[in-house]
Amino acid sequence: MNLKELAESLNLSPTTVSRALNGYPEVREETRSRVMAAAKAVNYAPNARARRLATGRAMTIGHVIPLTGRAEMVNPIFADFLIGAGEVYAREGYDLLLSMVPETETEAAFRQLAANGSVDGVMVQAPQENDPRIGLLTELGLPFLVHGRTGDAMDYSWLDIANMRAFRRATDFLLDLGHRRIALLNGQESFDFAHRRRRGFEAAMAARHVPTLPHLMVSEAMTESFGYLSASSMLDGPEPPTAFLASSVIIAIGIRRAAAERGLRMGRDISIICHDDELSYLNNDIGGPAFTATRSSIRAAGGRCAEILIDLIRHPGRPAVQELWDVGLMVGQSTGPCNG
Repeated sequence: MNLKELAESLNLSPTTVSRALNGYPEVREETRSRVMAAAKAVNYAPNARARRLATGRAMTIGHVIPLTGRAEMVNPIFADFLIGAGEVYAREGYDLLLSMVPETETEAAFRQLAANGSVDGVMVQAPQENDPRIGLLTELGLPFLVHGRTGDAMDYSWLDIANMRAFRRATDFLLDLGHRRIALLNGQESFDFAHRRRRGFEAAMAARHVPTLPHLMVSEAMTESFGYLSASSMLDGPEPPTAFLASSVIIAIGIRRAAAERGLRMGRDISIICHDDELSYLNNDIGGPAFTATRSSIRAAGGRCAEILIDLIRHPGRPAVQELWDVGLMVGQSTGPCNG
């Protein structure tokens, strides 16, 4: 059955049926319910081209990823976010347009998307402090949602986790175990999330009057090799850490490798806390959590971000939506009392 036939069976116009199926707010709820029930009964799935013609929308969400030559975005964390968002896009009849462009061409890419009308909205990820993309997208009039946030000017829609509170809590946990030489292996601190995590770490240390040690604080793209090389250098150097706080489970895996090479056992000789352990293909829960972790599902965040953005597209003029998710602390086998 096509759209016209479905509309005739309901004695409605094809435009009304299309708008009901695509969530337009001007369609009465009674009509929408009748259309949805009829479509489900006949297993109707709208043709993408017909849907675009009927709604006047591209039915596509844009993700523009600036490539800097580093691994900050193309990693399992980003993939999990896309899976979560993609599930919602598919459910709601939207396609995903992924553009990976040189960092210097980011503005041009957004302007082209707006000029061509090829997307209905844009997802912004890994915002930097005072990120220029926010002002640009506001100027272009493209609906957008930021995964994360930036600076203090927050008159836009975003979803973020409480990064500062999460890392303060994790640091307090290590301090309660007696650790004082705590290393922070952070993401690139030009990104807002990493800057907030460092502030949380420093605030917890300052509140206990424990000095932070500059040689135990590093930031870089969140890779296993960064974790391994940084931990190796710290463990072989003066005043080696008794505990590590890592911005990603990927970094923590590298720290674990460096510790194992030196005969150090997690939870006994060295403690490790990481973030982002809840990834589809790096399951930290099998046999009990290997790592103590500040936990927040990146896949769930992707899904919720997609829901908010689609709602903003369907309801132009709606006030900014802002959600801050708290983060749990899952105690695993990687932490224990300080022995050094």
